[in-house]
Amino acid sequence: MGPSYAYASWGKRVGAWALDFFIPFIIAGICFKISIPLGAIVYLVAVVWTFYNIFQGGKTGSRWGQKIIGIRMLKEATGQPLGGGLAIGRAFVHIIDGIPCYVGYLWPLWDSKKQTFADKIIGSVVVSG
Repeated sequence: MGPSYAYASWGKRVGAWALDFFIPFIIAGICFKISIPLGAIVYLVAVVWTFYNIFQGGKTGSRWGQKIIGIRMLKEATGQPLGGGLAIGRAFVHIIDGIPCYVGYLWPLWDSKKQTFADKIIGSVVVSG
């Protein structure tokens, strides 16, 4: 049996997601309104930042937004960070969360381990602290 965890709430997960992904692309959208070339550059920077942030989050256990909110993503079995490659893979597996009317993103609301479908597939948990 693996370590026990204080699982992160859905609200904390959404807050971290907003900081990690939503805000950089909102900034890019604002820059597009100012200037299309500027917006294109900032959008490209946001994409590169997103992949870097996911990779680093896998290595350290927390993406930038997760650090601010105070949550970590770990391998359920070991309690260790996922690693950069598995974190990138987890990001792509989140596509499955959206397939059945996005219910996979809501799954942590009633799941005992507060996992999305991607977390279950990858074997990850998001914990407070």
